[in-house]
Amino acid sequence: MAPAAGTGMMRRALFIALSAAMTLGASHAASAQRVHLLVVNGLAGEPRFRATFAQAARLLADSARARWGVADSSLIVLADDSLGLARVRRSTRAEIAESFVRLSRRVAPGDVVLVFLNGHGSGEGAGSRVSLPGPDATAADFAVWLAGFARQTVVFVNAASGSGDFVGALARPGRVVVTATRTAVERNETTFAVPFVRGLTASTGDTDKDGRVSVLEAFTYARKEVERAYQTDNRMLTEHAVLSDSALARATTFGGSPASANPRVAALMNERRALESRVTELRARKSTLDAAAYDRELERLLVEIAERTQAIRAAGGRP
Repeated sequence: MAPAAGTGMMRRALFIALSAAMTLGASHAASAQRVHLLVVNGLAGEPRFRATFAQAARLLADSARARWGVADSSLIVLADDSLGLARVRRSTRAEIAESFVRLSRRVAPGDVVLVFLNGHGSGEGAGSRVSLPGPDATAADFAVWLAGFARQTVVFVNAASGSGDFVGALARPGRVVVTATRTAVERNETTFAVPFVRGLTASTGDTDKDGRVSVLEAFTYARKEVERAYQTDNRMLTEHAVLSDSALARATTFGGSPASANPRVAALMNERRALESRVTELRARKSTLDAAAYDRELERLLVEIAERTQAIRAAGGRP
């Protein structure tokens, strides 16, 4: 092969790989992997808190089953009462620990693990906690429990008051940490939970109207809704939500692409999702691989994703 031809093919491959990387970064759908969900509602105290905690938990659980296809064995809801849902266990520290063990037996590399925590928080740094029946669970506890999910994308949402220090305690590569407050000092009741869940599970959060909702879209929607509610009530804003990794939050989406009626397009989209899953798994194993081997395999997968995307367009589908 002539050097010029070889150089041209290499440039073409790199161009396709770059295009695929941009496409993948913009739409890394959670529907391409299995989703696992753990919802933890802490002690509510007053009836009004119990009602809002229950609303968020029910909406999230219902959407996980109906829209995201989460299996019952991968859907765990813990609360200080039944919430009107089946199979709800009590949200004790021991039960939370056991729930992480159960999920660790279910997950595969590249899967998405969504943890949603709601309640009343206090403390500082790694000692920040959410009030539970019995001993409280701290940010340090969750750091230990999450350590076993290094090969998954973890989305950890703490919608409790005083939750801000969870970001510093839990943020790691491959994780998105969302908190309802900026610091542990913001200890007034929070209103972030319901609008975040609504944004993540409904079309209201889908700002680009692609049929999927990213964590970043849900976060942005919720923050605006919280600000609007405070302005409407003429109150000073006492909660400032924080997100740890906007790039990963933009890339991690829930809801999936609408199915195509064209069998050829549907097959190509399934192939592309499978390849995207393999990219996620490869990235999770990056630290264990030779750098050159990692780059070669990543480029190969990205080129195949780009080729599927071009084929989908050629078949009249929407990439």
